[in-house]
Amino acid sequence: MKVESDPRATLRGNLPDRYLTPEDIAAMFSVPIETVYHWRKQHTGPPGFRVGRHVRYDPASVQAWVTQQSNLDAAA
Repeated sequence: MKVESDPRATLRGNLPDRYLTPEDIAAMFSVPIETVYHWRKQHTGPPGFRVGRHVRYDPASVQAWVTQQSNLDAAA
């Protein structure tokens, strides 16, 4: 069985079935991977966590961050 690599294609209930990688985040927001790393360094992007040397993102946290960004933008 082939594992789907597009995080948008694995959505169930609007959330992916797995933790997301920085590459997934870049694909979801159509930004360069360097932007995702910059967001993490500046603490301005979706909250991630380390698993050993790897950064992962909880889909629920990413969704909450998107909602927060939308609310901030609407209030501006």
